[in-house]
Amino acid sequence: MRWLRRLLGGRRVQLDPGRQAALHHDVQHLYGAGAQVRFPEQVEAVTAMLDGDDGLVVAARIVSQVADEAHADLQAQAHEIHRRTGRRLLVHRRNYRPLWKEAGHALRWPLFALPSGFHPYAQLTAAVTVVGGRASRLDRVTDPNPLATSVFEVLDLTTAGWEYGRVRVDPDAATLADRLITSAAQILATMDDPPRLPPPVRELMRRNNTVHVHDPNGRGVVGGINPGARMRESLLA
Repeated sequence: MRWLRRLLGGRRVQLDPGRQAALHHDVQHLYGAGAQVRFPEQVEAVTAMLDGDDGLVVAARIVSQVADEAHADLQAQAHEIHRRTGRRLLVHRRNYRPLWKEAGHALRWPLFALPSGFHPYAQLTAAVTVVGGRASRLDRVTDPNPLATSVFEVLDLTTAGWEYGRVRVDPDAATLADRLITSAAQILATMDDPPRLPPPVRELMRRNNTVHVHDPNGRGVVGGINPGARMRESLLA
């Protein structure tokens, strides 16, 4: 693996686990839904905080942690639905769309209630921005392959939430999706042997549907985002 060869035989990278722990704590506890600052300003602040290689490690950890917590939440929801109704639902991390298509409104979108308290439009958007913006250094500090998987997993959850989970698409939601698509492309571009695009991405790229972006204050539609077109533009370049 190129990233491991870089760590073992290339120029040594100085990482500070103590600083990483402090950064993770501050990002987790100083920002999010309870902060008295708008999400775009939080994203800007957290992105600036996660500087250097230690910040990059923390950003990658946040993305992976969000993906893991969301998966655990969906598994718990599926088990509860089975307990109450006898209905079995398959939770497959590589493709959540069949789960959402079958369960529909019986599922709750997990990204608004993560155990860590990370908010999708604050800390997650910032972390995704960091790993994409500094993707060229990822293989010096971590394995980019599972990180790319986590980015695609969160992208799948985001777009499925719009389509099946009654998640209102506002500018912050659209920003998250756009950053996920951009960062996924930036990470793949650094790989010698990038993985095949996952099924939900390929499904959405076959579409050309524009999703309305709504004003968060209820003033109607303020724009649109075409996830399939953005994915084709970024991931097939």
